Amino acid sequence: MIWNPSEGIHLGPITIRFYSLMFVIAFGLGWYIMKKIFEKEKESIEKLDTLFIWTVIATLIGARLGHVFFYDWEYFRNHPAEILLPFKFQPEFQFTGFAGLASHGAAIAIIITMYFYSTKIIKRPLLWVLDRVVIPVSCGAVFVRIGNFFNSEIIGKETTSQFGVRFLRDQFSAEDAINLTKLGNADEAYHAIATDPNFANILAQVPLKHPAQLYEAFFYIFVFLILVFLYVKTDYKEKHGLLFGFFLVLLWTVRFFVEKVKESQGGIEESLGLFSTGQWLSIPFIVVGIVFIFLAQKPLPDDIYKNDDNPNKLF
Repeated sequence: MIWNPSEGIHLGPITIRFYSLMFVIAFGLGWYIMKKIFEKEKESIEKLDTLFIWTVIATLIGARLGHVFFYDWEYFRNHPAEILLPFKFQPEFQFTGFAGLASHGAAIAIIITMYFYSTKIIKRPLLWVLDRVVIPVSCGAVFVRIGNFFNSEIIGKETTSQFGVRFLRDQFSAEDAINLTKLGNADEAYHAIATDPNFANILAQVPLKHPAQLYEAFFYIFVFLILVFLYVKTDYKEKHGLLFGFFLVLLWTVRFFVEKVKESQGGIEESLGLFSTGQWLSIPFIVVGIVFIFLAQKPLPDDIYKNDDNPNKLF
């Protein structure tokens, strides 16, 4: 398979990038799923708006900071202004967007944000919130990875398997594609490399690689379906921390094993060795998930803790 998607949907001077569109779909579906949960739990939909806004902000900021500190601190320690700005100032000013987001950072930020949401807004125990919010989060993870696939990022190692994909935009930058084909437009240049026999020798330079993003997206679908089943068909939601624990174990186990076929993204693996950075960062989440599964307990009735001054005492 030759993968050469356009950067997005062109609407005159405006381009809606597929990666951004996947985020919109993820958050939109997340809001819809939580709306159904709130209705089932007889919670005010007004509180859902606050949850949605806080989750979006936490996801973006946490994912960005996660990339900065876990994967590329050596660069950003010398370029701190670029951490939260979509610009690069050296060697020359350039608009880059936020090219670098890490799901581990997003997970930490969401958990912290849910603590304040549970305390200040919904007045429910933190684990009650986490047990429910992980359902739309697992669904959103599917679309985020599809967005990574459109962006030709977080790709896998070289392979000879039938699942191999030639990621043109990973192999050649836009400038490289233009220089190699002598065409004036990057999209035209990539298209020519992919389809024109005259550029077959250039296409042959693009190795087949695992579409690791699609592997993750595929298995995250099952994580989502399992959590939905446990919430709807069992009494697991009545034990605080149980669904949250299953989410941590399932999702980060998928991440741990898919990391085996991913290209290195740098980070702490350079000093720790043995595992990739993504694998090292997944292990603590898995361990914490196992702890929550074994320690999950059925809480007191809602009417006892909902009006309590300290809703998180049952954490």
